Amino acid sequence: MVVGKSLINEKLRGSMCGMKEIESEIERVSRDERSSHSVSSGILPALGVHSNRRVKLRPFIISYLDPRYRTWDTFLVVLVFYTAWVSPFEFGFNIGPNGPLSITDNVVNGFFAIDIVLTFFVAYLDKTTYLIVDDRKQIALRYAKTWLIFDVIATIPAEFAHKILPSNVESYGYVSLLRLWRLRRVGAMFQRLEKDRNYNYFVVRVLKLTFVVLFEVHFAGCFFYLLADRYPDPKKTWLGSSMADFHQEPLLDRYVISIYWSIVTATTTGYGDLHPVNTGEMVFDIFFVLFNLGLNSYIIGNMTNLIVQATFRTRKFREGLNAASSFAKRNHLPARLQDQMIAHLSLRYRTDSEGLQQQETLDALPKAIRSSILHFLFYSLVDKVYLFQGVSNDLLFQLVSEMQAEYFPPREDIILRNEAPTDLYILVNGAMELIKHRNGIEQVVGECKTGDVCGEVGVLCYRPQIFTVRTKRLSQLLRLNRTAFLNILQANVADGTIIMNNLLQHLKEQKDPVMQEILTDTEHMLAHGRMDVPLSLCFAASREDDLLLHHLLRRGLDPNELDSNGRNALNISASKGSLECVLQLLDYGANPNRRDSEGNVPLWDALLGDHEPVIKALVDNGATLSSGDVGQYACHAAEQNNIELLEKIIKFGGDITLLNSMGTTALHTAISEDNVEVVKFLVQNGADIDKVDVHGWTPRALAEYQGHEEINALFRTIGVDSEKQKTHHKSASLTLEMPEAPYLKKYSSEPTMPHMTPDQKTSNATEADLGGSHVRSGANSFQNSLAGIITTGMRQNEEISGHFVPPPDFVMPREHARVILRCTERDDVEGKLVLLPGNFQDLLDLGFQKFGFNPTKVLTKDGALIEELAVIRDGDHLFLAS
Repeated sequence: MVVGKSLINEKLRGSMCGMKEIESEIERVSRDERSSHSVSSGILPALGVHSNRRVKLRPFIISYLDPRYRTWDTFLVVLVFYTAWVSPFEFGFNIGPNGPLSITDNVVNGFFAIDIVLTFFVAYLDKTTYLIVDDRKQIALRYAKTWLIFDVIATIPAEFAHKILPSNVESYGYVSLLRLWRLRRVGAMFQRLEKDRNYNYFVVRVLKLTFVVLFEVHFAGCFFYLLADRYPDPKKTWLGSSMADFHQEPLLDRYVISIYWSIVTATTTGYGDLHPVNTGEMVFDIFFVLFNLGLNSYIIGNMTNLIVQATFRTRKFREGLNAASSFAKRNHLPARLQDQMIAHLSLRYRTDSEGLQQQETLDALPKAIRSSILHFLFYSLVDKVYLFQGVSNDLLFQLVSEMQAEYFPPREDIILRNEAPTDLYILVNGAMELIKHRNGIEQVVGECKTGDVCGEVGVLCYRPQIFTVRTKRLSQLLRLNRTAFLNILQANVADGTIIMNNLLQHLKEQKDPVMQEILTDTEHMLAHGRMDVPLSLCFAASREDDLLLHHLLRRGLDPNELDSNGRNALNISASKGSLECVLQLLDYGANPNRRDSEGNVPLWDALLGDHEPVIKALVDNGATLSSGDVGQYACHAAEQNNIELLEKIIKFGGDITLLNSMGTTALHTAISEDNVEVVKFLVQNGADIDKVDVHGWTPRALAEYQGHEEINALFRTIGVDSEKQKTHHKSASLTLEMPEAPYLKKYSSEPTMPHMTPDQKTSNATEADLGGSHVRSGANSFQNSLAGIITTGMRQNEEISGHFVPPPDFVMPREHARVILRCTERDDVEGKLVLLPGNFQDLLDLGFQKFGFNPTKVLTKDGALIEELAVIRDGDHLFLAS
């Protein structure tokens, strides 16, 4: 994961740095004359990059794009031209180390030595990933594996080599010849010049070939003179045969004669008086002539094939620019439009013709791979767009798969005001301006940044575009075609309504009068059904738009359809109190007793909002509370201490004594919340204080456990025999062996809470008072709840003994005892935690239900036979056997 994040960060840094270079280059295009068409050598940012700021490299690291470093590199190229001339000259004419050239050589070597050190601090571009690498170790490792050794050898001073080599070896010329390694810099320079449209391509190519020929002639002339100079008999050489004592001739004359021979040989003109004499010279001439045959072929081939074929795209690009310039001049287009044309053609050439071909690469891939790539690059951005907040992941994936990434240069119009709405755009990086025209003057009324969307009003509301959208700098955008967008929404109606809600809410938040007018027109179109975007009944119900609802119902939409949250239109209308929408839905056959995903029926939603007209309409059409989770309704009212709501539940046929979906009753909830009045009301209306919930608690035991004295007193007045209850408790007394006792919770997210007895609670409180470390807090709903009391008791025990230990006199009512059942017949089945039944036969039947076999006896974990339930304690492990 860490490596992946590092790779992504490096990719972003490299891409952003390249994009900054392109911005400056394209902006320069608009400032230059339109006849100057240069192309920068930088790279485009990677797809999906969300920022265009220049990356900050690590300390003491130099960017290879830094203008100062490029100036230094150009200066070194000039020194390479000097090296290309002087090295063969010193080698051929045996120039010693004591002349003025040796001093100049050492100065030049010093500059290249500085460059060797500097290269260890220059970030480089990885050609395979287009990442800028600024890690010192990677820079040093790459340099060490490539050119370091050759650069060091080419920089060794000739005097130093002369001292360490044997005296009979003329080392100065040979060491000087090693410096020709630096010629690679000249090749890189000509590659850059060939791509720079500020220079004539043909002239650059001819210059390159000319330099190659001149170097070949110079090197061959110096080497051919070396053959004559080192030959034992000077008279039997090509130079001595015509010039008896040529060593006494001036150095310049000897150099001119050598160059003359080299030129006439290279051009195959003929030798005349200068020709090879001895065998060594003839062998050299044979290879030299053969080399010239290849060089001549190379030159001719370059003048025809290279320039014609390799520059086809460049020539086509130039022809396009010339045609655009001629068109603009012929039609007297404004300068701004001319600049936009040139900038757009230049950027398109960069994306299509310099090896990137991003869109072509994506189009060539299968749809599944293309969708996965787009999902990886753009999903996180599209997910944050306001228009798509709340929609499903499926819809987002489909939308991203249909989007196309495009680059736009600075100051280019993306959308024109009043043009037909065909596309919407999402800004990936860069910036755009929203422009309005007032009295013929352009006024900037807004700005789009990364993640903003433009053109959505025209696409969704199908009206002419209201703004001109223009880029401020080089920008990358995602384009989504309107037709493809609406086709996707046709299959995702629920998501389409969410998108329309987001758009309308966005329009409401705008203070611009134009936006408010659009909002009014859009709502009017919605009300009359003149929208291409598919809408659901829930959308109309949420907006309380009875006209739109009527139109959708007439289309044949299902009045009972559910939205993404599991609610139907009748639930939504009832909760909002929209009587007109409720009546229309009922007229078209909506089920008044259909439950939503949370167990709510429309009548309950209306009761919560206290919408009397809606309540009456629902009841008149057969709506009842009994179709929903009445137990949950009662628990909600008890938790809110709302007796009036409980009365309404009873009035409309609800049984407030039922268990809710969590397995508890309203009476349990009221006791947990210490709502005494609600407890009285529930008891008066039939709530059973001895009814056991799914967790094994009765209201009486819960009140006693939580220490609610007033509620306990109320229960005692009902006529329960307290002595019988006490005896019952003693007969089932036990101690806990583990903190996994029954718990009471209203929601599945609440933590498990072990049992505590009133004696234990009193004991803990006494110990806390004696310790003097606890101050009684003010009453609040948490401390009065079961969770608050249990947490306090457990914290006190933990502070005293370090862990929770039940007191010795702790007893557990028989109906609360839990045991773990295991099967001796099947070792692969895990134990089952169950409540202890009331008799022995029920225990055997429970074993059949849990394990699928008929047990006949119950054993302890030690193998003892159990014949009576009275000997079973809470937490025992029971083994069922046949």
